[in-house]
Amino acid sequence: MTTNARIKVAVIGAAGRMGSTVCRAVTAAPDLELVGTFDLGDDLGDLAGADAVVEFSVPGAALANVRHCIERGIHVVVGTTGWDAAKLAELRDALTAHPGVGVLIAPNFAIGAILMMRFAEQAARFYESVEVIELHHPGKVDAPSGTAARTASLIGAAREAAGLGAVPDATTLDPEGARGARVDGIPVHAVRLRGLVAHQEVLFGTEGEQLTIRHDSFDRVSFMPGVLAGIRGVAAHPGVTVGLEHYLGLD
Repeated sequence: MTTNARIKVAVIGAAGRMGSTVCRAVTAAPDLELVGTFDLGDDLGDLAGADAVVEFSVPGAALANVRHCIERGIHVVVGTTGWDAAKLAELRDALTAHPGVGVLIAPNFAIGAILMMRFAEQAARFYESVEVIELHHPGKVDAPSGTAARTASLIGAAREAAGLGAVPDATTLDPEGARGARVDGIPVHAVRLRGLVAHQEVLFGTEGEQLTIRHDSFDRVSFMPGVLAGIRGVAAHPGVTVGLEHYLGLD
């Protein structure tokens, strides 16, 4: 990837809601060039000679797609969720043979969502109670969202570092799972509702006080500044990076 030429970009998952929006954003950016679009069943091949690939497919296909890029020495910006420790370890193993390749795994590309996660991480040590509520459109295939899981992990780590115990909860009978999932000890609830795009609330509580941190994406264009920042920065960050905040000076 050079500094005196446009960055050549390919998009995997180009026919999807996010992928199609990415294609339009890349096409409109003066320093980027859309050279290839791929979707389910397409032969990725050499990815049209791209310098960087944006991966917005589905969790079941993302690992193989990213490995395909790594093996060809192509940087990857990944918006597909579902990355657990085992999958991340597999990517890091694959990168040992390609140490110059950068892979960005971003649970969320909206700048406001990244700030929400950072604010929640900072607030975590001050409050006894905390719960995460994520709200998305009913076409989303995974729950909880990657953003909610990442938020809960950050909060859980901050609470542990502060010496806080488990969040208080006297529930002993919940056969239908009304109390939601637990991610690193933090209750997470997923809502799927027609008309929504991507929204999240983090609720903190202590005696006599509540703090709510909320972010709303009303249109997928809200993710595009972050996607473009990822494309422009991925070559300078070899290895696996989890979270766009590391590209934005927030780490």
